[in-house]
Amino acid sequence: MKQMKITAWAVGCAFLNSAVFAAPVSSLGKPEGQVNIIAWPGYLERGESDKKYDWVTGFEKATSCKVNVKTAATSDEMVSLMNQGGYDLVTASGDASLRLVYGKKVQEINTALIPSWNTVEKRLQDAPWHTVDGKHYGVPYQWGANFLAYNTKVFPKAPDSWSVVFEEQKLPDGKSNKGRVQAYDGAIYIADAAMYLMVKNPALGIKDPYELNEKQYAEVLKLLRGQKQLTHRYWHDVTVQMNDFKNEGIAASSGWGYLINALQAEKFPIAGTIPKEGATGWADTTMMHVNAPHPTCAYKWMDWSLNKKLQSDLAEWFGSNPVITDGCKNKPVGGSDVCASNGYARFEQIHFWKTPVAKCKTQGTCVPYSRWTQDFIAVMGGR
Repeated sequence: MKQMKITAWAVGCAFLNSAVFAAPVSSLGKPEGQVNIIAWPGYLERGESDKKYDWVTGFEKATSCKVNVKTAATSDEMVSLMNQGGYDLVTASGDASLRLVYGKKVQEINTALIPSWNTVEKRLQDAPWHTVDGKHYGVPYQWGANFLAYNTKVFPKAPDSWSVVFEEQKLPDGKSNKGRVQAYDGAIYIADAAMYLMVKNPALGIKDPYELNEKQYAEVLKLLRGQKQLTHRYWHDVTVQMNDFKNEGIAASSGWGYLINALQAEKFPIAGTIPKEGATGWADTTMMHVNAPHPTCAYKWMDWSLNKKLQSDLAEWFGSNPVITDGCKNKPVGGSDVCASNGYARFEQIHFWKTPVAKCKTQGTCVPYSRWTQDFIAVMGGR
């Protein structure tokens, strides 16, 4: 995805433009002793899964701020938890971040209180999924692609198209893909289908998979209803998805690098690819609740999250990419070349998650996210 493809304007609705935000904090007090963070599974490791991967313990020792983690499996769950309150930070993806900004659930960040801010990559510092009117509402954390994950025994050669999960067909092992593919359990997955149709059926005129007019949207839903007949499961829990690849005969699915890395570590025959149509992806931002109960510890964590060891180790562990300028130069604890394996060079081909809105740049009027949510629930239910 070219950065110009995503603009803050594209998320605007009339009610968004009327929002008034409080000024950020100007100084920090004494650490409060803890920080409560909503995070994707695998994002905050303290060595319990693998003793080599621990970027929490060092922070706790250095700051006396105990890290309490609440994992969330979808962006909608993160938004719901932030609406409830009681949390300090959330690792929000682009389909949630501006909902939180304009819903006044997160506060502007004072980057002067984050010494490591100047190490953030320039293409991410002012990224529109966390920047509004030149003000920053979070600190970039990691980014990555939604890969096409595939069983290498079924596919000796990497599949070059998302058709293997969207269209019924015989796979290289001679068996049908019916009942052997999975799709993501989230309305934002509609964009994956739209991205596929951008290439398969260019006559539809889709310019942005998050900006669909009624005709385009109808065709995308038609494709998804057909896919429903092929799916084994709609996944959102990566541990369940791992088990499905190992024990349920799954041949291919959209998936995070975390899934691929974890199964490869178990010597399971799996790999990931970005097909010719490209991929959707996520750029996550650590955002601070407007009523964060532990603001000093929250700021200390945001700064800590940008250190090069955390960034490279996390990228290796999660299958993602670092957000700091020298992130690809630091060797992670496992010694792998994370940027080469996790699609760092393919930033331009990724359509990063963003919230679909009614007033859109490429179409003028588009189908908003509220419709996406309702209709995707219906698709999963077979309607």
